[in-house]
Amino acid sequence: MRRILLLLVVLALIVAGTYRWAQYRYGEQALAFARLPTRVEVRPGMGLRQVGAALRAAGVQAPDWLLKLAARLREDAHRIQIGIYEFREPQSLREILDRMVAGDVLTAEIRFIEGWRFDQLRETIAGHPELRHEAASLSEQALLDRLGIRYEHPEGLFFPSTYRFAAGISDLEVFRMAHEALRKLLDEAWAAREPGLPLKDPYEALVLASVVEKEAGTEADRALIAGVFINRLRRGMKLQSDPTTIYGLGDAFDGDLRRVHLRTDTPYNTYTRHGLPPTPIALVGRASLQAVLHPAKTDALYFVARGDGSSQFSVTLDEHNAAVRKYQLRQGR
Repeated sequence: MRRILLLLVVLALIVAGTYRWAQYRYGEQALAFARLPTRVEVRPGMGLRQVGAALRAAGVQAPDWLLKLAARLREDAHRIQIGIYEFREPQSLREILDRMVAGDVLTAEIRFIEGWRFDQLRETIAGHPELRHEAASLSEQALLDRLGIRYEHPEGLFFPSTYRFAAGISDLEVFRMAHEALRKLLDEAWAAREPGLPLKDPYEALVLASVVEKEAGTEADRALIAGVFINRLRRGMKLQSDPTTIYGLGDAFDGDLRRVHLRTDTPYNTYTRHGLPPTPIALVGRASLQAVLHPAKTDALYFVARGDGSSQFSVTLDEHNAAVRKYQLRQGR
């Protein structure tokens, strides 16, 4: 009987010791990493066994028996979040799974600048290394269709800002985030607009805001420039904006806007056509949109760049012509 009791005690100690050792291996001892930093991607539908295979494929020694132990010890192993996880130092399996359950995925960011054209935005997205690129082969119309956007032209439909995202997501999600941010801002700004503006819908406000975005060299001039354009629209005058004309020239523009360009008719040439251009010409920031929907009260109908980023505003054509001679013709324009 004593021998049996002794054997049972020994077995109990062995079992307890083994269990304690297994808990140590799971919760305290860092797994061996073949290299650091190491990235592991958890894809949709992956369970704990597949996660273990992904860890081993990345050079992390995560034996099956340890994963089975983790499945017994944890009640949340089924809540592992998809995404890319980056490990910069060795961690235990418990620490790894804690991060995966919490969704502590690798994040990245991308920035779009006010005044950019759509092709610049698209090029930036296409070149980002942390995105899964699904939009690169899509035409502009196919891209808009995939995003559920009803407009026929993508220019100006994305909000310039800095966006953070989980590494490895589709580039379509970044397009979607930027469009949703623009749509929300536009809806809110339009609802709070000044009454009586010569703009029939939010899209027209966006179009005019894109012109202001490209024309304004200083923050102080933004609302005044918007005021000039609003005044001209009310009087049925042509906008006569260089940036819209340049946009309409496309690749034919060589950086030097000449008189022949001002006479070259395109849908965007506001020297030859009345009203707004058919689409925005750039990404629109919050300040330009607010300037258009709350323009400065001014009698000015003209403005010209002074050459230092600011503009000279004039009420009459004679004043404007004098300002042109002073600020532009002296510069060889």
